[in-house]
Amino acid sequence: MTISQEALPEEATRYVVPTYFVNSDSPEVQQLVARALRDLRDDASQTDKAIRLFEAVRDGIRYDPYTFALTADAYRASAIAGAEAAFCVPKAILLAACLRAAGIPAALGFADVRNHLNTPKLQELMGTDLFVYHGYVQLWLDGNTYKITPAFNMELCERFGVRPLVFDGKSDALFHEFDVKDQRHMEYVNDRGLYVDAPMEEFLRVFKKTYPRLEQFNRERISRSAEGVDAGFAAAGKAS
Repeated sequence: MTISQEALPEEATRYVVPTYFVNSDSPEVQQLVARALRDLRDDASQTDKAIRLFEAVRDGIRYDPYTFALTADAYRASAIAGAEAAFCVPKAILLAACLRAAGIPAALGFADVRNHLNTPKLQELMGTDLFVYHGYVQLWLDGNTYKITPAFNMELCERFGVRPLVFDGKSDALFHEFDVKDQRHMEYVNDRGLYVDAPMEEFLRVFKKTYPRLEQFNRERISRSAEGVDAGFAAAGKAS
């Protein structure tokens, strides 16, 4: 079931259509959505679909910050759909595309966040604990808006002792301020607003300027697997 344009809040209507990066009409995205929703009833609510798609992107693609791509086209949802691992920006782009494919309005959001539980390796390459252009999604359900991020898969949360990101269709699902030991985890310091499509030119410019060592690191390993770079973000069973 899709929502008619007439039933949507005026602000949400622009966040339903496919765009260049949020290409929700692509076969790759359509197939991912079909797989994620295949065991739902035909009369399943949009909330049920949103929860299922959130979980599919959160856990179907492992979080790995070392998968930072250097070219814009790598951030198209159709390219991300088949990935084994990705970081917050591509995962947010893919989730927005999946939601739009299901008829659920979804905007891309970006914010700068301070991560107090970084790994030493990533902290060294970034030179800071500030993550610029962290990606999230704002969606519209039953007249309400929710901000959600599918970044951290459940296995990673358990490994790092971080409270999992769970979307129940009733409240936001953003990074928690404190971890399970009540140590400071994430701090949102600057919201960059909502977008119909990903501002990839600006994102890549700012990212490369902010993290020159990380960019160089990725240029050197771009043709190789990211496995083994940092055991903290390795696939289950591959961490040393």
